[in-house]
Amino acid sequence: MSNSIGDLKNSGLQGNNWPWQYKMLFGLQAILNAFTGVTPGAVRTPHILNANTTGTVPPCYSFSIANVGAAIGTVGGQNLPAGATVNFSAELNNTLNGIAYNATGTTFLITWVS
Repeated sequence: MSNSIGDLKNSGLQGNNWPWQYKMLFGLQAILNAFTGVTPGAVRTPHILNANTTGTVPPCYSFSIANVGAAIGTVGGQNLPAGATVNFSAELNNTLNGIAYNATGTTFLITWVS
């Protein structure tokens, strides 16, 4: 029987390599976090807004705009027909710049995560 590199040989933990395995997994997670920019336990705040005027979605991690009214509105200068939804998500902990919208004459349901 071969032993793992971290096997302990003491009276209570014959052949147990849990401490070594745990340290290796902890180190691998730290490397992954460094490459992805993810901070474990980072707090994100969800927001929701019903808009029927002009405005700008603030810089955020992700957002969604649904035209729940009866008329066409605009998002980023492009038409958003009634019943349509657009979703944007920044990958790997990046952020999106704000985007302008015009919901005059209709209603937008806007959600974002900051």
